[in-house]
Amino acid sequence: MNTQRAKYKLGQVVRHRKHPFRGVVFDVDPEFANTEEWYESIPEESRPVKDQPFYHLLAENDQSFYVAYVSEQNLVADYSGEPVDHPDISELFGQFHDGSYEPHFQMN
Repeated sequence: MNTQRAKYKLGQVVRHRKHPFRGVVFDVDPEFANTEEWYESIPEESRPVKDQPFYHLLAENDQSFYVAYVSEQNLVADYSGEPVDHPDISELFGQFHDGSYEPHFQMN
């Protein structure tokens, strides 16, 4: 049983360690919970271990907005103080302050 705690919290803005995108955490899986097909599509030399938290992000890069699924080892906190402009943020979160968004309601 995995007892590791998530490093990042719901509403927090994070960046990918290797790829040029950032996002807002809207859900956390205590360990990998996506499909094997998704996992196998990652080049073997870059595949993260499964027994760590994985984060669902409302993500953005210079070209688009999307939902990303990222392992904890590939994230770092974003200290830019800049909000994320993903169009779905207002559905889940309220005001942005101190690098995080306030959830509209209690999430698990």
